[in-house]
Amino acid sequence: MTTGHDQLRATLRDAVGSAGWLEVSDAPGMVVDFRGIYSGQPVAIVRPGTVDEVRAVVRACAAAGVAIVTQGGHTSLSGGSVPTDDRPSVLLSTSRMTRIESIDPARYTITVEAGCTIEQVQQAAAAVDRQLGMDWGARGTATVGGAVSTNAGGLNVLRYGPTRDSVVGLEAVLADGEVFDGLRALRKDNTGYDLKHLFIGGEGSLGIVTRVVLKLHPRQDHHRTFFAALVELENVHDLYDRACALDHAGLTAFELVPEAGVAGTIESFGVARPMATRSDWYLLGRFSGTSPVDDTATTFLSEAVEAGLLLDAVVADTAAQEENLWVLRDELPPETLFDVKGAKFDAAVPIDRVADYQRAAEAVAAELCGDEAVVYAFGHLGDGNLHLYVNASLERGSRMDPARVDEVQAAIDRLTWEMGGTVSAEHGVGQELLDRVAGQKSAVELAMMRRVKAALDPDDLFNPGRGAHCAPVAADDGGTT
Repeated sequence: MTTGHDQLRATLRDAVGSAGWLEVSDAPGMVVDFRGIYSGQPVAIVRPGTVDEVRAVVRACAAAGVAIVTQGGHTSLSGGSVPTDDRPSVLLSTSRMTRIESIDPARYTITVEAGCTIEQVQQAAAAVDRQLGMDWGARGTATVGGAVSTNAGGLNVLRYGPTRDSVVGLEAVLADGEVFDGLRALRKDNTGYDLKHLFIGGEGSLGIVTRVVLKLHPRQDHHRTFFAALVELENVHDLYDRACALDHAGLTAFELVPEAGVAGTIESFGVARPMATRSDWYLLGRFSGTSPVDDTATTFLSEAVEAGLLLDAVVADTAAQEENLWVLRDELPPETLFDVKGAKFDAAVPIDRVADYQRAAEAVAAELCGDEAVVYAFGHLGDGNLHLYVNASLERGSRMDPARVDEVQAAIDRLTWEMGGTVSAEHGVGQELLDRVAGQKSAVELAMMRRVKAALDPDDLFNPGRGAHCAPVAADDGGTT
């Protein structure tokens, strides 16, 4: 006599066929996040290839009382895409749902399955002289479904907004196996609640996104990427104002880069140092347009140097030079660059407070960890998002004491809220921020999210224990909102 899980496994295998079935023992990388922090053992791993197969999986799991954790490109930085051990779960991968279903240059839209990578969609758009706004370093691995799930940001938020601003419509399988068909390609539709937004940033907790209609833009064939040495960090907002005044629409990237990251990428990845002039901080930016932007870039840089805001600057003149600069940016995360572990933050503050935030974080780290502590930060200056890390040092293999990590996280989280910021700018809450996000959300806001979850997924079928709705209410009922 088979157990309930044996029967479920048999049902699921029939539903997805041999092409959609993976033995857990054959896919160890899928059950642990790439940082090695979160892991779980699922009842089964399934890779449905169609919406109907997703529906069959959902109905079978619901009948068996087994949860579903959906996994896209498995690039989550918050532990949101690995199986849970809190209760039996099935890992559902969208890796076979990779079809570009249609592309409409006239409407500036593309309809894709959730398992398509961002790079795949970018290439399809370029083939019809259009451009996808979304872009980030993991473009070759990260999927559309994962981007929707976390409302991912990335390098182009400044010009095109986060994923939410690129989603025109979507389709999702609900907890009862029914399909929400919101695949409309309309830019305006004021006929009630815009239900697609429930699934954007929902971290897979309300349904399984299967297809998405994404907004496209005119192809920007003219780019000028520049790299500049800052006189001091406090100049960044003045520089941002100057760049926007020259060409707000054309400013597509405005990134902060630390010297420690430049030195690390040179050593680890063979990246060429962009300029001889050195500084503690650099600015990496890009102007783009449908017509040449050379004069815009050179005017911005020359005026900034003249004003005493920059020490020196270079503009990429060749594709190889441009690629070198963006490889440098993509490889900045210290987990792989230095193999260090400490306190990690995906924070955002108002755009004029970025320098203040960095300096205040340095003061907190010095107070709690001593002057030897390193506050390593990089990120998106134009939208106030800093990826900030506090480490004992940047020596390879350095580890901070876990108790000290908790202390630093609590102190810098408080700092983030005092500055009107958020502890999750683009990576989602997942498992990592459950306790921490409670200090940011009021009891009313958490209660509203829980009501939505209870209405659409009353049995907590989808991704249980992850997402802001699972956060405990702060003890003072207060939160900080």
